[in-house]
Amino acid sequence: MRTTLDWDDLRYALAVAEGGSLAAGAKKLGVSHTTAMRRIAAFEERLGMRLFERLPGGYELTAGGEELIETARGIGVAVTGLERRLAGSDLKISGTVRVTTADTLAASLLPGILAALKSAHPGIGVDLVVSNLFLNLTKREADIAIRPADDPPPGLFGRRLCSIGFAVYGAAMLGIEPQATAEALGGYPWIAPDDSLSMTAVGRWMPTALPEIEIAIQADSLVSACRLAEAGIGLAILPCYLGDGSPALRRLTPPLEAVRTGLWILTHEDLRRTARIRAFMEFVGNELQSQRRLIEGAIDGSRPVE
Repeated sequence: MRTTLDWDDLRYALAVAEGGSLAAGAKKLGVSHTTAMRRIAAFEERLGMRLFERLPGGYELTAGGEELIETARGIGVAVTGLERRLAGSDLKISGTVRVTTADTLAASLLPGILAALKSAHPGIGVDLVVSNLFLNLTKREADIAIRPADDPPPGLFGRRLCSIGFAVYGAAMLGIEPQATAEALGGYPWIAPDDSLSMTAVGRWMPTALPEIEIAIQADSLVSACRLAEAGIGLAILPCYLGDGSPALRRLTPPLEAVRTGLWILTHEDLRRTARIRAFMEFVGNELQSQRRLIEGAIDGSRPVE
């Protein structure tokens, strides 16, 4: 019997193969574990062959599965390319924009900006993906990225909005006096980023610049580090726009030039002329640039005005 391949079936198989497990594939597709398992089983039954070996460590492709997935990858590239080109021809300032950003921006500056965007462009809906990973815009994991970066991935279109200043913060209740350098505060307990943040500006700098400090606790998010610092557990290096926004914290150093990084807003080249993408990038980019002094740490918002 002749079997007609369905792209939706291939999409499920591809997600499981790239994730290495049923759970990872289901998460990527935004479906339940049961749905993914049922779809894969039904697909294998229609094909009359097993695509995956079910092993304790995950799903491993069979020889036949390897061949099918290799073809599916090529189809996936073609489909996402077509989707981008079709989306790029949209001239209406309406529709949903999938935006990825870092947790620090989502917890501080962006909510107010997105509220203003809704008033200016009520037809634009926003699907906000908060992640410290640089999602793949080429594969349409997101339409727009707003995030810290020194060198954004090639093939993307956008602009560098400003630099991001980072400084050392501690709970105001601790009564610690500000110092000229982070090293001068080395005798206090610290909150450090864990291995998942090792490639961020803070994660790269701290182990080499402050190798002897006492680590009170590690966190997988700078927002979590901020909350822990507010509780007085230790000092933390935070983006100034986050640390200055906390009444419980005090900025203890000037911005650390070695940690400074760029803030970018980016999209895929094929989407740059889409009306809603262009409107979003222009509005949000301009709003962020209007807060440049705060983002760069040029003003110390952690201290009351005297």
